[in-house]
This record gives sequence, C-alpha cells and structure tokens, in this order.
Amino acid sequence: MFFLFSRIMSPAPTDATEYKPPDGGWGWVVVVGAHISIGFAYSTPKALSIFFKDIQEDLGASYSEIAWISSIMLAVMYAGGPVSSVLVKRFGSRPIVIVGGLMCGVSMVTASFGRSIVYLYLSIGIIGGCGLCFNLNASLTIISKYFLTKRPLANGLAMAGSPVFLCFLAPLNQFLLGDFGWRGSLLILGGMMLNCCVAGALMRPVTLPCNPAVQKNTEKTSKHNVSKKGRCRSNARKFLDLSFFKDRGFIIYLIGNTMFIFGAYAPIVFLSAYAVSQGVEEYSAAYLLSIMGFVDMFVRPGTGLIANSKWIRPRIQYFFGFAMVFNGACHLLCPMMKSYAFLVGYAVFFGIGFGMVFALIFECLMDLMGNQRFPSAVGLVTIIECFPMLLGPPTAGLLVDIFQDYKYLFFMCGAVIMSGGLFLIIMNIYHYHMLEKEKAEHNGAPSQNVENQDGVSLSEAQRESTTQTNGDPQDPSPDDSEPDVTDHF
Repeated sequence: MFFLFSRIMSPAPTDATEYKPPDGGWGWVVVVGAHISIGFAYSTPKALSIFFKDIQEDLGASYSEIAWISSIMLAVMYAGGPVSSVLVKRFGSRPIVIVGGLMCGVSMVTASFGRSIVYLYLSIGIIGGCGLCFNLNASLTIISKYFLTKRPLANGLAMAGSPVFLCFLAPLNQFLLGDFGWRGSLLILGGMMLNCCVAGALMRPVTLPCNPAVQKNTEKTSKHNVSKKGRCRSNARKFLDLSFFKDRGFIIYLIGNTMFIFGAYAPIVFLSAYAVSQGVEEYSAAYLLSIMGFVDMFVRPGTGLIANSKWIRPRIQYFFGFAMVFNGACHLLCPMMKSYAFLVGYAVFFGIGFGMVFALIFECLMDLMGNQRFPSAVGLVTIIECFPMLLGPPTAGLLVDIFQDYKYLFFMCGAVIMSGGLFLIIMNIYHYHMLEKEKAEHNGAPSQNVENQDGVSLSEAQRESTTQTNGDPQDPSPDDSEPDVTDHF
C-alpha cells in the first residue's frame, strides 16, 4: 500500500542525510549564466521571425513552410531533452552549455549561406535546436542543485532571460536586416550566440559536503541498482524513465502543458506579420515583440516572488492554471485589435500572461517531482512536447494560407491554451482531493491539512508528511532509488 501511495504523490523525499542546496552564494552567479543561456534558448526562435518575410520572398516559400523553421528548432530543442539530461548527469552542466553555445553559433553561421528552405531546416532547425536544448536543460538542472527555498525566485530570474533577450533582439534584428540583409544578420547573430559559452563557464559544479552518511547511502543505492537491474537497463532508464506515467500529478501536468505548448509560439511567430497586414509600419511591428519582451522581463521575476509567498506556493499548481487561462484569453481578444495602439495593449497583456506561465512552467514540475527526479522528468516532458511544438506554428500558418486571414490562428491558439488552463485547475482540485482521501485511508485516521506549512508547496508538504508518517523517506521501489544528480567538472 505504501508503494502505491508514494507513487501517487510523486515523491522526491528530503532526508537529513541528503544534500541541502545552499540557496545563495555562487548560486546567484549560476542564475546569471542560466539567464543568458535560457535567454538565447527561448528568444532566438521568436526573434528569427523578423527575417521570415525576406527569407520567404528570397526562397519562394509559403507561410506554412517558413513557419517550419522556428517549429523544427523548438521541437528539436524539446525532443533532445532526454539526451541532454543524460549528458548533464554524466559530464555536468558546465561543459554541456559550452558545447550548446558552440552549436548555436555554428548553426547561424552556416544558415547564412543557405540557398533552400530545406537547408535552413537542417542548419537552424536541427543543429541550432540541439544547441538550444543543451543550453536549456543544463541550466534548469543546475539551478535545482543550488536552490530549494528560494527556487521559485531563482527560476523566475533565470527564465526572465527570454523576455530580456527578446526585448533587444527583435529591434536589433530589424536593424541588422535593413543594413545587412537576412544572411548577414544570421552571421552576426551566430557570433552573438557564442556568449552562451561564457554563460556555461559560470556554472561551477555544486560541491557536495563530506558527509559519510551521504556517501554510504549513495554507494549502497548504486550497488543496489547495478545488482538489481544490470547496467543496460539502468542506462536505458536514465535516458527515458517511463515510470513517471504511473504518477497522476505528472500526467495532469503533462496534458495541460502540452496544450499550452501547441498554441504558445504561433502568435509570436506571426505577430509582426499580422501587424503589417493591419497597416503598421515594419519597424513599429517589430517593436511589438520588444514591448512584449519588456513587460515579460519584469513579470517573470515578479511571478517568482509571488509564487514564493506562503499564500501562493502551497497552491502553485492552481496559479499555473490561472496563468494559462489569462494567456489564452489574450489571444482570443487579439483579432479585435486593429489599430497600433490596441496592438500595443495586446502585446502588454500577452507579455504578462506569457511571462507568468514560463516563470511557473518548470517550477511546477520541480514541485511535483522534486530535485532528484526533476532532470529525468524534464527530459521526458520536453521530448513529448516536441510534437505539439512541431505542429503548432505550421498549423497556424496553414490557417493563414487557407483563409488569408490571421484571426483564425489567434482563435485556435487562444481556445487551446485556455482549455489547457481550465483542465489544470479542475484536475488538480480532483488530484489533491484524492491525495487527502488516499492518505486518510492509509493512516486509518482523518487526514491532516498540509496547506498550512509555510514556505513549501502542497506537493512538497505532502512528501514531508509522508516521510514523517512512514519513517522511511525512500520509495521502496528501485525505480526511485537513484542518488541525486551531481556535476563532475
């Protein structure tokens, strides 16, 4: 019974013998490095949309064909999650981010010589997407090593890199496009992305304390894994851990998150083109992305502070669902915005909603899985999300090709995202109700309210309550007996 109960609650237990993140110190320097690498990872596919019209005219591509560039790049960035997680476990975050930065620079430089749309798919989409994947996953993993109590704030500051970089990349790309064309602009952008290598150099590995109990527990766990399963199965599980599908909270998160990802990026890819179709001048249309990014850069750390409060953190999964509903509502209202002033208002509210979601998207996964299981969980989530990521923008571009009107793509994206947010809110109410009911049945006594614990989320409070009740913080299943992930460089 305890096996089933611990599975349902997504345990990543904390114990007195486990390593405690420092919640500061060099961790804030690591956040700066993550801010840079995550900034390029998320802003580059959006900022590239500035070049799409010129690339489309130069190579003779349709709206749906040109949308595949960002779509493939984002899909590869997400699909490479398990590979990136394995490499981070083996080599640490620092070398992986450095290699990712090199791949990003090479991808943009080679793309500047492209003569066909397929060539851009390979250079920007495949090579660039792999580089961004290394930057993203390694940065998220090392943040979870340095922070626990202040983790929502650290995640918010790191994820703020996306709007900060988008804020200056959008007008910069428009300026470069006017002076150097799209080929010269990609060449310069490739040189800029080499700064990810500098960001990776800042990611100093976490130094574990010399605790004999920790070492003894780790050695015992490692020997158990090898003897119980064998190396081949252990390595396969590190690459893709399907045991997460036994976790109800993880399934709920995954479904809602997948719906959001499907509609998240198409409005950004086509925002400038939509504004131009409404008679807005090209530079002013590009500034809409900057306005969105400017608002977003303040919303993400602000959302991190709010999520870290004792009133919101126990209910962070509901807060995440609300952010998605708000984001979807903005897209549904966008087709009513005809003048530039109204489009600016849409960009502001879009930045608020988008920033709230992405400040919480990985924090909610950390909340469900905990530090130990997060690297494997984020790899599985990203590889599944690559499919809606791959199909979202081209589907929106196909609607534009068919109807010759942008409003239908905003309706589609808004409806899908809002449905995902409502799904998260409703299903999390059911999920936590079932947790309380199952806990009461297991203990044979009335359940205790775990929402009153300050400074932790509801899921973390559930894990602590389980540890206290059962006395054994470790899941007896060998699937959850891995030692914590550490860097080796």
